[in-house]
Amino acid sequence: MTQFLAIDIGASSGRHILGRLTDHGIETEEVYRFPNGVKEVDGHLIWDIEALEMHVRRGIEEAMTKSSEIESLSIDTWGVDYVLLKGDEPILPCYAYRDGRTKDVIPEVHERMPFSELYRRTGIQFQPFNTVYQLYADSKAGRLQEATDFEMIPEYLMYRLCGVKSHEYTNATTGGMIGAKTGEYSREIIETLGLPGQLFRPLQQPGTVIGEYKGIKVMLCATHDTGSAVEGIPMDENNPYISSGTWSLLGVKTEKPLTDEASQAANWSNEGGIHYNRYQKNIMGMWLVNNLRSELCPEKSWGDILDEARASTFDETVDANAEGFLAPKSMHEAFLKALSKKPESIGDYFRCAYRSLAISYRDAIQELEHNTGRTYSKLYIVGGGAKNGFLNELTQAATGKEVIALPIEATALGNLSVQAKKSVK
Repeated sequence: MTQFLAIDIGASSGRHILGRLTDHGIETEEVYRFPNGVKEVDGHLIWDIEALEMHVRRGIEEAMTKSSEIESLSIDTWGVDYVLLKGDEPILPCYAYRDGRTKDVIPEVHERMPFSELYRRTGIQFQPFNTVYQLYADSKAGRLQEATDFEMIPEYLMYRLCGVKSHEYTNATTGGMIGAKTGEYSREIIETLGLPGQLFRPLQQPGTVIGEYKGIKVMLCATHDTGSAVEGIPMDENNPYISSGTWSLLGVKTEKPLTDEASQAANWSNEGGIHYNRYQKNIMGMWLVNNLRSELCPEKSWGDILDEARASTFDETVDANAEGFLAPKSMHEAFLKALSKKPESIGDYFRCAYRSLAISYRDAIQELEHNTGRTYSKLYIVGGGAKNGFLNELTQAATGKEVIALPIEATALGNLSVQAKKSVK
């Protein structure tokens, strides 16, 4: 039976999932899993892109031992990050978005083109790691002088498999350089910032076959993992979603981008979907609790941690989106700095973190309803965070919405669905 392979890589782990069409939808089987994470080298945070490629290839080999009928494969990852190329060779290091190298150049970018103008053109929320700031930092550092191409990370990994360079639409939109109206790279932004024009190729849509690897078609899915995740949510009607992982991406599908002043003021993004716009916002997500656990209680199971959080009565919260939580040396210390009183137990820390996330979700839903002029009754949650019953309860109580938690591999399902639809056609 024909099968498809989704390679879904997140900031902390990656997985290879085989999928096949059945009368009941897509049936999946995980065939390979591997760790991922940023590394600190010479004072910078980087991705080990060579290790990622090794695991991608190793997982494909494992999948091929499970099935001899893999028709296509595709890769999705987080957004904004990329690999520079000189011809066919990568220009390393591959910086990670949590690295602080853009801090000093952001004011200069905004001197050349104010953020209000960037937002009007692209509809992309301000994040210090947006691709536009990273590329400008590379330009200032002289790294673009010899670059002939740049590839977002999933497209780079697929290029390494099939030898074809590509720029996929949904992932490109994460970087703050795609025209909200045109759906292509903004030449005005590129020229104003003095970036090399040859780096910015025409965009391609999900479903495009770009090459072949060992007899398997290499196809573009929605290569930004949130784009794939939204494709994988089985919604009866259009309601808000949270793709809950290292980041919590909260948003809703809209027919067109919303780039008005209210959306800019509330820092909402407009990212590409498959024939729709994703109006969404980044919230810090499981990054908070994962780092707390690694520092405070790595030996404890998540079940025990949640039991202690439920039992806690600690009533203070933090701003989950505060800059101090983005890439702290110590998440424990970041919480202590943000709180007026010190938590007395492990449960106190995690109750604080989960309540803070639920409040962030509530505030974002209120902004969403105000900016779209609509009221929603349900909130779909997918990804690893959907398995957290305590957080789901807090979220339902905070938002007043019916929380529909779907502990499914939504990103992989969305990746596979694009491949399957193309196959059926």
